[in-house]
Amino acid sequence: MHFEKLQIGVVSILHQEEKTRDEKLYELCAYLSNSVAYYNWVGFYFANHETKTLHLGPYVGAPTDHTVIPFGKGICGQVAESNTNFVVPDVSAQDNYIACSFTVKSEIVVPLFVKGVNIGQIDIDSHVLDPFTKADEDFLEFVNQEVAKLF
Repeated sequence: MHFEKLQIGVVSILHQEEKTRDEKLYELCAYLSNSVAYYNWVGFYFANHETKTLHLGPYVGAPTDHTVIPFGKGICGQVAESNTNFVVPDVSAQDNYIACSFTVKSEIVVPLFVKGVNIGQIDIDSHVLDPFTKADEDFLEFVNQEVAKLF
């Protein structure tokens, strides 16, 4: 996979001085979706620790009704509590999965830490069964380390 080359684009997008944080995050989502064939929905959720909910941020892909997700619910909600990556090779095999679309076959969620606090996550859905590898995890951890610099 060409993740090393994509890192350059990630840094370039996130260091645009003239754009807002949300504009950069939206552009980043589009870049990832356009650059990796099996990244079919790419978005960010941000945590509200007082209400123990995740709130949808910038994303690209099919519209979603899941704009607020309680901690513990679905893959994203579980990552909000576990603070660890969650790779789901086949969403139909998960009991605690919030179905977004029948086209979604797999998902990867990687937490976003700022000063040691999980402030959110990047969430990627795929229309392909089991496409995500350790290389995807490593790349998305890099993405989130760069995104964290915006906060």
